[in-house]
Amino acid sequence: MDNDPATLADVARAAGVSVATASKALNGRAHVSARAREAVLAAASELSFRPNPFARALNRASTNTIGMLTSDLDNRFVLPILLGAEDAFGAGSLSVLLADARDSLLREQLQLQSLLTRRVDGVLVVGRTTNPRSPMQSKPNVPVVYVYAPSSDEEDLSFEPNNELAGRLAVEHLVATGRTRIGIVNGEDTYSAARDRLRGVAAAMEEHGLELVGSPGMVFGAWNEAWGRQASRRLLERHPDIDAVIAGSDHIGRGVMDAVRESGRRIPDDVAVIGFDNWDVLVEGARPQLTSIDMNLQELGRLAAEALVDTIDGKVRRGRVRNPVQLIVRGSTDARLIESRTGAS
Repeated sequence: MDNDPATLADVARAAGVSVATASKALNGRAHVSARAREAVLAAASELSFRPNPFARALNRASTNTIGMLTSDLDNRFVLPILLGAEDAFGAGSLSVLLADARDSLLREQLQLQSLLTRRVDGVLVVGRTTNPRSPMQSKPNVPVVYVYAPSSDEEDLSFEPNNELAGRLAVEHLVATGRTRIGIVNGEDTYSAARDRLRGVAAAMEEHGLELVGSPGMVFGAWNEAWGRQASRRLLERHPDIDAVIAGSDHIGRGVMDAVRESGRRIPDDVAVIGFDNWDVLVEGARPQLTSIDMNLQELGRLAAEALVDTIDGKVRRGRVRNPVQLIVRGSTDARLIESRTGAS
């Protein structure tokens, strides 16, 4: 008896609402308060309620509707991914439902259930960092593709930027410009992006027979300009012959550039500086403009969205896809690209 599937009445009872209200909430209809809807969705999830007619409808027909579930809609890295995905979905005349879990696992489950009740054909899950994440707690009966934050389950399909390649590109560019005394000022070591970029940097340096300048203990820090300034001052004081610094992000890169200038050195003549992410507000406002590795996030979103559509059509793929990144060269590593701005402060 205890193994009998939950009924709509069980869900209504657990949520403290009428059966009619529970039905409306589960089917995404209007005239249901947000509080009642969340209570019903939570109860349905807790009871593993799966209405058979709904499951049959999902299997029987496409609704041409896609769900996009993000962990942090205000995140600067999420927006270009969403734009790229929306471009891809729009090309096929698909409707898109956007849901924000606000970095909460419970809210993610509720938002997923809400998307499923609206009979989406598939779900694109957009992470807020590139740290691997656990797959959905309850496997939905529609295709799911993860983007930016890959699923830890290799049976899932995930798309992420190739941060190890990014680290390699930074070194290759600096070496090509004649730099050999290269240091790194990285972000937080709890972020896989920071660790992956360092791995790429170290591998490329070893291939060129070079060693990173500076103590290993100085490598990781915060994702901000203050850390970039602080760590770079130490690097420059202890290693005055350093001729290039790899910054773990554009924010850090701005701080590195401040410290280099404050030391009386010229950028890029004495010390070249390169960052990651190619955030236009930061790289174009730097003096000189900051060379950076672009993560191609809009392209990443587009590729993940196209893969989701392919999966819905039966072309199943699995595993982690690491999308190529791109070097954008500017004046902080190439003096020929420094623009003369008459009257600029």
